[in-house]
Amino acid sequence: MKSFDVAVIGSGPGGYVAAIRCAQLGMKTAIIEKYNTLGGTCLNVGCIPSKALLDSSHHYEDAIKHFEEHGIEIPGDVKVNLEKMIARKQAVVDQTTGGIDFLMKKNNIEVFHGMGSFKDDTHITVSGEETVEIEAKKTIIATGSKPSTLPFIEIDKERIITSTEALKLKEIPKHLIIIGGGVIGLELGQVYRRLGSEVTVIEYMDRIIPTMDGGLSKELNKVFKKAKFSMQVSHKVKSVERKGDEVIVKADNKKGEEVGFKGDYCLVSVGRRPYTDGLNAEAAGVKLDDRGRVEVNGHLQTSASNIYAIGDVVKGAMLAHKAEEEGVFVAETMAGQKPHIDYNLIPGVVYTWPEVAAVGKTEEELKEAGVDYKSGQFPMRALGRARASMDIDGFVKILADKTTDEILGVHMIGARAADMIAEAVVAMEYRASAEDISRMSHAHPTFTEAIKEAALAATDDRALHI
Repeated sequence: MKSFDVAVIGSGPGGYVAAIRCAQLGMKTAIIEKYNTLGGTCLNVGCIPSKALLDSSHHYEDAIKHFEEHGIEIPGDVKVNLEKMIARKQAVVDQTTGGIDFLMKKNNIEVFHGMGSFKDDTHITVSGEETVEIEAKKTIIATGSKPSTLPFIEIDKERIITSTEALKLKEIPKHLIIIGGGVIGLELGQVYRRLGSEVTVIEYMDRIIPTMDGGLSKELNKVFKKAKFSMQVSHKVKSVERKGDEVIVKADNKKGEEVGFKGDYCLVSVGRRPYTDGLNAEAAGVKLDDRGRVEVNGHLQTSASNIYAIGDVVKGAMLAHKAEEEGVFVAETMAGQKPHIDYNLIPGVVYTWPEVAAVGKTEEELKEAGVDYKSGQFPMRALGRARASMDIDGFVKILADKTTDEILGVHMIGARAADMIAEAVVAMEYRASAEDISRMSHAHPTFTEAIKEAALAATDDRALHI
């Protein structure tokens, strides 16, 4: 039996990063992965493939809608080759997961393929092509999450699908019905709307991206309606039925009236659930909460003192970068260091176009907490860079403490918001004031000038370009 200082169960962004950091800190490390490829949901059927399809579909949309205005003329019709688009997506995935293989070898991390299951708190059975048992002084549970569904919906993976199937369709849907107006549903909805699908989004809450700032939700909803999405908010889905190649969805609207929707595909995108199937956590003395998450303390330590858990399988936002931070945190904690994570400063991003990104508190949260704040907002259309690239939708909003001027939240929707949000994270990490940002030089012309202008707007309402 092989023995290790630490074993990591799950090789997603949390797991593989935790393993690398453990190895860097001198621990003999093993990683256990259920599937044949490393990288977890994010690299295989989540973040990476969805971004590949978003980029490909964006190129197509630009070609048919915007190239002519740029003075680029393409003879003949521009056509979509979905098979080739999906193949390119897979090539990106393969290259990325192959990079994780390299990192495991580079850091002398032993990889075991198979289902990891606790025999007790220091022994793990790995059931793969052959069954092996390993010993680990400490273990990190990084088993991630799976798509959720509703109890009355039967996912057949053909017409009634999850995000996993939506990333490898053989045809462009005529009418794609999406249940759930959150990040995953909206991103995949935009992919197929660009490719020609009619898209209907059905959301239970009264707005899309309901966990983000209300201003972002309102602006993105406006963008999607302009793109001829059918946006059905405040609708409670009560049945999803397949009849041949047709899917019928019935829901109650906010008046309590039943409405029906018919499409050829239905994407169920109602969130994700922690994945602990087959883990046999109880054998190791690891407790789960009533939502199936692994219970942890402030050090991400489970009820078994030598076992830790990170990422989607514990409480908090289900984000790859949150899992990575937790992976490093646990590795350094086990090595006797004293790391720290500020969960308030983990940004959230929606990779639609325009992109949506945020960090810190929303206006709704500040109002609920009774915080006296001020707000500064600047529209993207007022930027020379935005007009040059025809990306004029969106804005940047900065929320700051009314007394101290410390930045409490930054919310943006616009081109490259996913990259721009890092400036806000850095500013808030160092407890910058809105005036600090307003007095820093931002290169011209850039999209980040909107951050400076929003900071100026929050500082005595003195934005320069509106």
